[in-house]
Amino acid sequence: MTAENGSGDVPTHDHAYAGGIGASRVFVLSKDGHPLMPCHPARARELLRKGRAVVARQAPFTIRLADRTLAESEVDGVQLRIDPGSKGTGLALTDEKKEADGSGATVTVRRGLISIELQHRGDQIRMCMQQRAGYRHRRRSANRRYRAPRSKNRTRPEGWLPPSLHHRVDTTLSLARRMCRYAPVTEIHIERVAFDTHSMSAGRPLAGTEYQQGTLAGTEARAYLHAKWNRACAYCDATGIPLNIDHLRPRSRGGSDRISNLVLACAPCNQAKGSTPVDAFLAHRPDRLAKILQQVKTPLHDAAAMNATRWRLTEALETLGRPVHAWSGGRTKWNRTAMGLNKTHTLDALSVGRLDHENGDAIVRLPEHVLIAKATGRGSYARTTPDRFGFPRLRRARAKQHFGYVTGDLVRAIVPAGKWRGTWTGRISVRARGQHSLTTARGRINVSHWNLRLVQRGDGYGYSIRREPVPPTFRKTG
Repeated sequence: MTAENGSGDVPTHDHAYAGGIGASRVFVLSKDGHPLMPCHPARARELLRKGRAVVARQAPFTIRLADRTLAESEVDGVQLRIDPGSKGTGLALTDEKKEADGSGATVTVRRGLISIELQHRGDQIRMCMQQRAGYRHRRRSANRRYRAPRSKNRTRPEGWLPPSLHHRVDTTLSLARRMCRYAPVTEIHIERVAFDTHSMSAGRPLAGTEYQQGTLAGTEARAYLHAKWNRACAYCDATGIPLNIDHLRPRSRGGSDRISNLVLACAPCNQAKGSTPVDAFLAHRPDRLAKILQQVKTPLHDAAAMNATRWRLTEALETLGRPVHAWSGGRTKWNRTAMGLNKTHTLDALSVGRLDHENGDAIVRLPEHVLIAKATGRGSYARTTPDRFGFPRLRRARAKQHFGYVTGDLVRAIVPAGKWRGTWTGRISVRARGQHSLTTARGRINVSHWNLRLVQRGDGYGYSIRREPVPPTFRKTG
């Protein structure tokens, strides 16, 4: 984001708009709209200054040439490498070339061109679904109307996924399709990793019949918890009194009845904790909180999400018409460790695929900047805004566009006077009265629609930029 006034430009960080011409590489389209090889930002600035190109898109920054078609260009092609995750996914565009090393042998060098980190909102979708279910349950109980029980054996379509998991597949596919539209992608490489949730739950390697037995084999939940917590309250170590079963993450906040979410608590502690999460309840006792979290089992929510979506994601990417190659997570870690790279989604994506580094193959260039695409959604279908108890508080307008703008649009605001005098660029939240809210690094400001200029229509993502952590011993970046 920039604040421009009479004293010059004052650069500030912008979590709503970034990834412009300051990125490591810039997408390039031909005159007829076909993707060409990404170019350096300095080259893009030169083409724009000479009038040989125009800006086609702000985020990710894309230019369109005015004097060259695809037939007149030389396009080698790039590879799209994807490292999927539960909360975030890394995507990297690379090109590989054959070069001769010092001994005359031919090696493969991989160069990172553009890196994008996609941040999912699956947890937010899951929370909203649970909140909606709670509202409906309250309305049914409040109205006290009888409804015949519904059959629980209704089948779902083949390949059905919960909305929070389907979102991960859809957003990754959407961003991959966009990169194929802006860059000459010839093949796609994806890390398809599987997690052994049974072994992770046990906290140790399993063998033989142990895989056929669950945590509660030969016992029941209450007896298992009494043995695990030494028949004492997990919060105050009280013994010799009746103990209740308490949820570390309350059911009202999305917690489950899984054995790793259960502890023993005395009646006073259980009543004092109520529906408060354990991290908030023990915020003033960090030692006790660390002890409890160390003793409970590893959460398997993220691992289960990856296991459920890995095949669906591969099948979805095959619809893009490019060859899709799946690789193991062990190979990715081996390549990243051999190159001395840090652990990030984008660097993992850069390390996906075959890399014979034992014979000289290497990654010789890292993108200096990473474009962060945060999934924000496109609004809500709800007709009313509820309060924290689920009661309707106000009615929402059915029109999403007001004075030519929609929530999520990237705009440039020119504030003529006042505390916020200057030029600001960011995403807006529209209001029916025309006084829209603009998100800036210094806070949210109200701007009249008369002072706004549209830069780019909202696409359901918020963009920002960060620097890639590069080891000091790496050969080349940028």
